[in-house]
Amino acid sequence: MPCTGRVDIIHLLNAFEDGADGVYVAGCLEGECHFSTGNIKARKKVAYVKKVLEAIGIEPQRVAMYNLSSAQGQRFAEIAKEMVDTITAIGPTPVKDSKAA
Repeated sequence: MPCTGRVDIIHLLNAFEDGADGVYVAGCLEGECHFSTGNIKARKKVAYVKKVLEAIGIEPQRVAMYNLSSAQGQRFAEIAKEMVDTITAIGPTPVKDSKAA
């Protein structure tokens, strides 16, 4: 997507419904969004999804928002590893089990 502001709550929730163990959104640095406030909107949507996950008994750490510039390739790789480590520690999503039933 050209801007994380275009990420919608339904996109994040659908990822879990489709069996994702975790989802993260990587957006522009705070205050440097090319589309003004897209990354701030995305952060609010991610925060909302965290609340929804928690309300239905799923770990809110399964979704995250990170801000970085396109010049931070090394940081992007670190974020991916951090997210994998977090999800590995939590374990597979319970959504996969309920879809099999």
